[in-house]
Amino acid sequence: MTIEEGVELAGLTTLGTGGPARAFARPETEADVEEALRWAAERGVAVATIGLGSNLLAADEGVDALVLRLAGGLAAVTVDGEVLRAGGGAANAVALHRARASGLGGFEFACAIPGTIGGGVWMNGGAYGGEFSRVLERVRVVSADGSGWLTPSELGLSYRHSDLRHGQVVVEAKLRLEPRDPVEIKATVRELNARRKAAQPTNRRTFGSVFKNPEHELSAGRMLEACGLKGHRIGGAQISPKHANFIENAGGARTAEALALMVEARRRAREQFGVELRHEVELLGAVELPPLT
Repeated sequence: MTIEEGVELAGLTTLGTGGPARAFARPETEADVEEALRWAAERGVAVATIGLGSNLLAADEGVDALVLRLAGGLAAVTVDGEVLRAGGGAANAVALHRARASGLGGFEFACAIPGTIGGGVWMNGGAYGGEFSRVLERVRVVSADGSGWLTPSELGLSYRHSDLRHGQVVVEAKLRLEPRDPVEIKATVRELNARRKAAQPTNRRTFGSVFKNPEHELSAGRMLEACGLKGHRIGGAQISPKHANFIENAGGARTAEALALMVEARRRAREQFGVELRHEVELLGAVELPPLT
């Protein structure tokens, strides 16, 4: 495994923003992950795992950390009876395809989550009434303190949240699924993808949903639409004209510009609805949302 320096994160994130990582590696085995963590610990360097770079906003000036992107065996998917075993770096789309081919249902919701298994566990990803916590049996996590299997309750899963922190690497997850006709699975996925395409800017560079849905009659997207923010632009970043809970790279966007849009969105939501929106996107490096005043 090679550890590189100065790899630009803009080429590894779905929004296409972010500066260089202090160090970058693509571990392919659990032993590689352990080696990377030792390397970081010896130098006092933080560790972050980025998956496919979705749901991620990385600092323009770069990230002072060892950034990992799991590959090889850590991105593989196998089936054992009704259990889907997937590496933390496996794309949700690949895992879903393998589940369908094996006649296993329950993971169809993941067609709307363009990330990895590890990322889905990290944020308890979900869509269209499904979420990882409902299918997750257990997860293997490696950190500088050791490795082991954790259950959903030990992960502290809740709405778009887990207790996992940077430096804890999800290397494998076991999903307990249920037998279902592959034709039915395919039809469900087709329906969900059509709904997603109709409502979301799937043909634009985004990092996915910006804010968690608040406890309010309006979703975050509907709330920001009511605030008149659809199409609002700062520099190369704009709030999607199609769905106000997405920020698009409209050309040459910078993370600072996306962050400025988030600040304005939170300000208007508080002003008009008295709601303090909480971000769903993961902030990496010196990226911080100021408190509402």
